[in-house]
Amino acid sequence: MSDSILDPAAPASPRFALSIVIPVYNGAASIGELVAALEELQIPGGHEIVLVNDASPDNSLAVCRALVERARIPITLVDLARNYGEHNAVMAGLRHASGAHVITMDDDLQNPPEEVERLLAYAQSTGHEVVYTLYDEKQHAFWRNLGSRFTNWVASFVLDKPKGFYLSSFRCMSAFVVREITRYDGPFPYVDGLILQVTQDIDRLTVRHLPRAVGRSNYTLRRLLRLWLSMFVNFSVMPLRLSTLTGFALSLIGAVGSFVVITEALFFARPAGWASLMAAVLLLSGVQLLILGIVGEYLGRLYLTVNRKPQSVVKSVTRADATPTEAARPPLRLRERA
Repeated sequence: MSDSILDPAAPASPRFALSIVIPVYNGAASIGELVAALEELQIPGGHEIVLVNDASPDNSLAVCRALVERARIPITLVDLARNYGEHNAVMAGLRHASGAHVITMDDDLQNPPEEVERLLAYAQSTGHEVVYTLYDEKQHAFWRNLGSRFTNWVASFVLDKPKGFYLSSFRCMSAFVVREITRYDGPFPYVDGLILQVTQDIDRLTVRHLPRAVGRSNYTLRRLLRLWLSMFVNFSVMPLRLSTLTGFALSLIGAVGSFVVITEALFFARPAGWASLMAAVLLLSGVQLLILGIVGEYLGRLYLTVNRKPQSVVKSVTRADATPTEAARPPLRLRERA
C-alpha cells in the first residue's frame, strides 16, 4: 500500500470542455450577436464564455452586463479598471477560464461562431497543444494586412516561430498552455510570444474570415507599433544582437573608408570631403541614436517591470452560472466581487 501526497499547486480539473475568451472594446454593437450565437453551440462537455471589458468608451460594459443577466450558459464578465490593450485583456480573461481547451477570438464577428466548433474538434482530434487559424481570405484593410505580414515575418526570426504559421488572435490552446503562459505577470504581455516560449506543438487550421459587420478596426498605427515593440523587445535579445552586428559592420565600413581617404590624401589630390563627411556623420549619428533607442526601450521596460507596473487591474468580476436543461433552466446565480 502506497501513500499518495496531494500537490496543492496541482491544477484543478477543467470544469468545461471549452472556454471562449473575448476581449471587448467598442464592441457594443456586435458582442450581443456574437454571444447569442456562441450560446447556441453544442459542445460535448459544456462551454463557457469569458468577456473582458477593456475599459471600452462605448456602452459595451452595460451590454455585457445585460448578457450576463440573461445568460443561457456560464458567462464571466471581467471589467478592467482602465484600457490596457488587447493582449493584456486576453491574459486577464485566460486567468478566469476553466476549460480543457481555451479559444480566444475578437468581438467584431469577423470570426464566424460556427468555426469555433471546427477549431475545437480539430484540436481535440489532433492532440496539439495550440492550433492557430489561417484565414482563407483576410477581410482587413491593405495597410493592416501589410503590417500583419511584416509582424509575422519578424516573428519568424525573433520568436522562432514555425515557418508558414500566421499568428492569429483566433486560436485554440490547451489548459496546460494557458496555465503556463498566465504565470507571466509582466506589464507587456504578447500572447503569441508566451505561447512559443511554452511549446512548439502547434498546428493550423484554415477558416473563413468575414468582413467587419459594424464599426472599424480598433487597431491604429500607434497600437500596432506598441504591439510590435512588445513582440520585438520583450521576448528576445535579437534587437541587441542586431545592434552589435550593425556596429561591427559600420566599424568595418569606417575603417575601409578611412584607409581610402588617407590614401587619397597622401598620394592623390586632396579630397573635397565636406559632402562625404556630412553624409558619414549623419549616417553614424542616426544609427547611434537608433541603437541607443533600442537599449533605452529595454531599460525602460525593465524599469517598469521592476517597479511592478500592473499587467492589468480587475475592477470587478461578475459570473452567471447557468445550467440549462431540456425541460427548464434554473435561475441564474450572479456573483460579483470587487
